[in-house]
Amino acid sequence: MALSKDCLGAALRLVNILALQLKRIGDLILTTPALAALREAIPEARISLVVADACGELLPAVEGIERGLVFRRREWNADVWKAALATRFDACLDFTGNDRSALLTGLSMARRRLTFEWVKKSKLRALSYQEFIPSPVRDRHTVDHYLDLAHGLIGASGKAEAEPAIPASPRLAPPASAREAARRLAGDSEFVVVHPGTARSEKYWIPERWAAVITHLRERHGVRCVITGGSDAFEWEHIGKIQKALAHPAREEAGKLDLLTAAALIEQARAVLSCDTAAVHLAAAFARPQIALYGPTNPFHWRPRHPRAIVLSAAHPEAPLTEFHPRMKGAAMDAISTDLVIRATDALLTMPPAPVRAERLH
Repeated sequence: MALSKDCLGAALRLVNILALQLKRIGDLILTTPALAALREAIPEARISLVVADACGELLPAVEGIERGLVFRRREWNADVWKAALATRFDACLDFTGNDRSALLTGLSMARRRLTFEWVKKSKLRALSYQEFIPSPVRDRHTVDHYLDLAHGLIGASGKAEAEPAIPASPRLAPPASAREAARRLAGDSEFVVVHPGTARSEKYWIPERWAAVITHLRERHGVRCVITGGSDAFEWEHIGKIQKALAHPAREEAGKLDLLTAAALIEQARAVLSCDTAAVHLAAAFARPQIALYGPTNPFHWRPRHPRAIVLSAAHPEAPLTEFHPRMKGAAMDAISTDLVIRATDALLTMPPAPVRAERLH
């Protein structure tokens, strides 16, 4: 979207910008195009980003910000409150819209305080803001939803498209230390990351089917698999069932990696296979070839949109999805067959290898 001269002039006067994203890892990753749009429109801006504690480790990989702060639950968060109160912000963008972010927005006393129009449903929260940006969350991909807020600040002209012809992509840049740690862990041969776990048990695929896919990758394509995951006991149990179903256990790093190293490992993978969880967005941030399995959730809002992404949905288990609708219903994960995933891996691994993005210089 182009900027008019008047809008561009107003944008250039915005020097100190506070951005609040207090949701999950996936939300932070999908906010990066909005941060990039701010940086492109206002190159000299000093952007401070506040994230939730679960996302704090990922801050060094977020480009275009001068300061990253972590808002921790059940802690005083003196550094965050001090930053909000002591910095003279020209603008505050609240991507979150909850009680904590509304309070931070109000305390910032920024000259322009923006959030989404849907936040007006809470009259108390709405008192913290001056501008409410229309963006129907139900009808927007999450990247586009967050971009709408950035465009509300910088004055991008033109009507927002439901699905842009060239969709904006999330992007991360792990520091060199994380990339080196991932290289040492992965070794020299090609590998595929398999991330079968998530926080919601209804998103889990059947362990024996994961094992069949891992065996196929090893025997048909000659690539080894690295299983990643969190430290949750239920997730470990799920991975344990996958390993038990394998004739030869795969390498497992579940619960062993910090978030930055896990991101760098995904960046270097030949491909990434996962259910609907943060791994989907990490793979998308590096445009890695990937297969994302969706069951009860609608992939319209959260799917990867780069050309090397294959989206499988239990609601349409005959073939990979090519059309996405905001009101598509979900289905149980066991509707996704082993054969469908194996055919998708064959299609994915016969594509020319995707280049790994060059390391940043700083």
